[in-house]
Amino acid sequence: MQALDELIRSRLESDVVLIRNIAEYIIAAGGKRLRPALVLLAAGATGYRGENHIELAAVVEFIHTATLLHDDVVDKSELRRGRRTANAEFGNAASVLVGDFLYSRAFQMMVGTKNNRVMEVLADATNTIAEGEVLQLMNTHNFGVNESAYLDVIRRKTAKLFEAAAQLGAILGAANMGIEQGLARYGMHLGTAFQLIDDVLDYSGDAAQTGKNLGDDLNEGKPTLPLIHVMQHGSPQQAELVRAAIEHGGRNEFEPVIAAIRATGALEYARRMAEEEVREARKAIAELTKSTYKDSLLELTTFAVERVY
Repeated sequence: MQALDELIRSRLESDVVLIRNIAEYIIAAGGKRLRPALVLLAAGATGYRGENHIELAAVVEFIHTATLLHDDVVDKSELRRGRRTANAEFGNAASVLVGDFLYSRAFQMMVGTKNNRVMEVLADATNTIAEGEVLQLMNTHNFGVNESAYLDVIRRKTAKLFEAAAQLGAILGAANMGIEQGLARYGMHLGTAFQLIDDVLDYSGDAAQTGKNLGDDLNEGKPTLPLIHVMQHGSPQQAELVRAAIEHGGRNEFEPVIAAIRATGALEYARRMAEEEVREARKAIAELTKSTYKDSLLELTTFAVERVY
């Protein structure tokens, strides 16, 4: 991971001052680095012992960071990882353009691997993520979104990069197709669980720990699973309260909505769904040879559902 951070810094070099400034700001903000860690762990678990896994881990992190820059502009977010977002600090235009720079730099690095399978997986993943972002935008303020449509957005927008990251490690390790597909499924289920818990924490977390404002999803009119559960299983009054909150956005109804979420067991329901996803993730890598890398992949499934940030 230290080698990864050093590579990220070197690959973000540019003679354009604003790019360097924003890139340094993003790096300093830190982050969990889960997606690049998946590349490294999957590569290790399948026997890879070269250096290309660090390059691909950086590619994955650049793609992820680019999506965050664009998301924060779309969502008008002002806080991420406990700091002002890049768009709040430098403006929307600069954030969008530096996000584009990160995408293009990622593709430069990807081409440098001269591996068609790697390029295919990353190109498909990037396209799917963009589709997920557009779907999420279409669903904003739409109280008619059901559980299936919500999960479709998660699979595309969040889980797809987890899936690609784990699959890339397997490709580098020249794993057989069964192991490669198993690691891809592992990543998809892990990413889905991760997002489900993110959506739970938006209504139950500690802002100091999560690093973002509670109620952001409600403020942006996003129909996430806790809200969908209230609309499907709450009283008519609770369902109407949530429908109105999604339709109009804003934090004015945050406390009554929280009360409805608690009364209907919506957070517990979402956590149970996340736990089912990580059970599927563990099953997907059952055939992997035992190693410290596999142990770490299994530990990540526990972290995904037990984390508080």
